[in-house]
Amino acid sequence: MSLPFGAGSTGTRAWFSLAGACLLMCLVASAQTSALSLHFSPAETNIGFTIGDSLHTIRGSFRLKRGEIDFDANTRAIHGIIVVDATSGQSGSRIRDRRMHRAILETARYPEITFRPDRVDGQVSTSGSSLVQVHGVFSIHGGDHEVALPARIQISPDHWILDLHFNIPYVQWGIKNPSTFLLRVSESVEIDVHATGRSPFAGRHG
Repeated sequence: MSLPFGAGSTGTRAWFSLAGACLLMCLVASAQTSALSLHFSPAETNIGFTIGDSLHTIRGSFRLKRGEIDFDANTRAIHGIIVVDATSGQSGSRIRDRRMHRAILETARYPEITFRPDRVDGQVSTSGSSLVQVHGVFSIHGGDHEVALPARIQISPDHWILDLHFNIPYVQWGIKNPSTFLLRVSESVEIDVHATGRSPFAGRHG
């Protein structure tokens, strides 16, 4: 390989310095592109639940308090937290909701539901849509539970979209079943989360 300047010349040193600077810039750009930072906004996050009983299907919702997840697409290192306001749970029936808060979830004592991710199975693309499994600790009603949540995430230069759909076996987790003698309620509840945000790449939040 021939160099554009004679060996040992000032031009040679300048060429190597320029090449080194370009390589460093490429490495920095690659690291920045692989680092994702998802800031969850309560206004742009919908959390719904569905549970069936012997007569009909009950649907309701909870409100997000806050959330932030940092993820490196190269190393798959992930950390952060999603915090849900347990006291905000509602299903459209004041009597049913009062019982849910007082006797089932006991939200005066356990006002938050949280998820702390610690591992991702699958490849997250920094451009386009990806299907992965997000492992972590789901905390509800004073108990911590290891879970693996199927997730679809779509990354664009200026925004991101996350969708989750999973079941919570709340009875197995020690939460009271609201069934009565005449009304049988499912022992698991379906959860759907749809969230979106801006500037998914770390360091670009305005």
